[in-house]
Amino acid sequence: MGDFWNDGDPIADTAAPEGPIETRWERRQFSAKLVNPANRRKLTVIVVGTGLAGGSAAATLAEAGYQVKSYCYQDSPRRAHSIAAQGGINAAKNYRNDGDSIYRLFYDTVKGGDFRARESNVYRLATVSVNIIDQCVAQGVPFAREYGGLLDNRSFGGTQVSRTFYARGQTGQQLLLGAYQAMERQIGLGNIEMNARHEMLELIVVDGKARGIVVRDMVTGEITTEMADAVVLASGGYGNVFFLSTNAKGCNVTASWRAHRKGALFANPCYTQIHPTCIPESGTHQSKLTLMSESLRNDGRVWVPKSSSDSQKPAAEIPEADRDYYLERIYPSFGNLVPRDIASRAAKNVCDEGRGVGPGGLGVYLDFADAIKRLGKKAVEAKYGNLFEMYQRITGEDPYEVPMRIYPAVHYTMGGLWVDYDLQSTIPGLFVVGEANFSDHGANRLGASALMQGLGDGYFVLPTTLGNYLANGPYEKISEDHEEVVAARAEVENRIKRLLEIDGDRTVDSFHRELGHIMWEYCGMERTEEGLTKAIGLIRSLRDEFWLRVKVPGTGEQLNQNLEKAGRVADFFELAELMCIDALHRRESCGGHFRGESQTPDGEALRHDDEFSYVAAWEYATGDSGKPTLHKEQLEFEYVHPSTRSYK
Repeated sequence: MGDFWNDGDPIADTAAPEGPIETRWERRQFSAKLVNPANRRKLTVIVVGTGLAGGSAAATLAEAGYQVKSYCYQDSPRRAHSIAAQGGINAAKNYRNDGDSIYRLFYDTVKGGDFRARESNVYRLATVSVNIIDQCVAQGVPFAREYGGLLDNRSFGGTQVSRTFYARGQTGQQLLLGAYQAMERQIGLGNIEMNARHEMLELIVVDGKARGIVVRDMVTGEITTEMADAVVLASGGYGNVFFLSTNAKGCNVTASWRAHRKGALFANPCYTQIHPTCIPESGTHQSKLTLMSESLRNDGRVWVPKSSSDSQKPAAEIPEADRDYYLERIYPSFGNLVPRDIASRAAKNVCDEGRGVGPGGLGVYLDFADAIKRLGKKAVEAKYGNLFEMYQRITGEDPYEVPMRIYPAVHYTMGGLWVDYDLQSTIPGLFVVGEANFSDHGANRLGASALMQGLGDGYFVLPTTLGNYLANGPYEKISEDHEEVVAARAEVENRIKRLLEIDGDRTVDSFHRELGHIMWEYCGMERTEEGLTKAIGLIRSLRDEFWLRVKVPGTGEQLNQNLEKAGRVADFFELAELMCIDALHRRESCGGHFRGESQTPDGEALRHDDEFSYVAAWEYATGDSGKPTLHKEQLEFEYVHPSTRSYK
């Protein structure tokens, strides 16, 4: 297997303070260098992405006095994919008085990530979580409230307390509107230069520091170089490498991958989250899948028939005695609220046994009959009404009358660019926030923690740590005719020219769909050495064919969605190979990474802490070998000691 990669020197996070974990962030805040208000006006920061992480970062940095240039490929910042988040955002407020605390949120997150996350980062996330809710309430985010006016909470997977704040099934949308309004205020004041419909296609590195980006105006095709004192990537995850996922079709890895090619290490790329609560695939015509919020598992009960002979019967014809509420049976302590990786594998297992429901037997029931009987239809509608409506519009079935059908699908990626405690990558001046970095979730993200991380990074962490970097300035101004700037721009122009000149006979989507099938088949819910090795060969062969046969109609001097997709899929090919190599080298099961060769007798994930208790940080394949280089960051657990992760 070593034929696929080289071993490199270890890497360490030198930015995290020593000492008691409870005060590390407070001490880092105090030790960070400050930039006085007059000097902030002289400093420019580029922020790529306008989701919760990018939007909150841009708004907060501009509010502090920095000059911010914001870029997104959507037609408006408020169309970032964060808007699609449904169920809620975690915070250790303990409003329910049910035993929650910052420490318990920290503990649940480290355990939920299967002991593959940094303790320092996770504790900081739990600490700032309590401030996020106050910030959002002050912005007018309409969180659900109890009868007495207090903010309401519900539970999500991997916890036994209620710590998730929500706005029906539209939490992401409401939080994004809060960040968007804060951005718009700064745009109006002239502190943020907003550039919608612009896609980052290259990172500019000068004298070893990130100093700008190359962007393409997606309407006119104009390519420009944009310079700054620092660059922040908030460009989201890479789940669309699988073609079918819950991500918006525009979501891509290009911004991160361009940075990776310039020297930023890419960490844990194989850690992919398969969400258990998605509407099953209905046919080859589909280009994406639809998520049903994990919050539905608060009141919905998951089941399949006990006998495969009943799997194609209507749910109403299967008596209670013949139903298997398998999550409640296998995991009595957590029941339907086990973490996503466990619920997904359990669903796959019962479907593999022939007990799946719906077309092709690829589905399980999520049944609200008991909740409607207990709470009443109006109460259920108040909590989940928009989700039920969305399900009915897509499937034509009324979930108030018949159970929903769900099946696992690719949702979130825990891997991303490697960052230290300050959220700085291995390229000085390049900071990475939200899902684009790897830092907080380990091998499995707990539900409702993505929104928490995105806003925590943007509102509270980055303004301190980026300020510490910028305090070392001012940095020399870089002109557009600098050799590194010219080279970066030429690289983008040549890449576009090459894609347009192939003029082959296959569409971009046909290549993307085939790549996604390879990834789902061999690097999806279960991976094996044989399958991953085969996948690497298939990906390489398909990538070669792509560069010979892809058809990109139109020109580069106009709106050209085929050109946009072609560039993104080209990067997905390289990412897909690295994901398989990372999964191949990690000969253990942990969280969202399940190796068929490494499981307990009852089919649970089997970690090997003595061999793999590290972050795998990959250096881009350069030189004659053409192999990526693996750098290991050893993980130390002082407070939450690794143990067998049990939710039974």
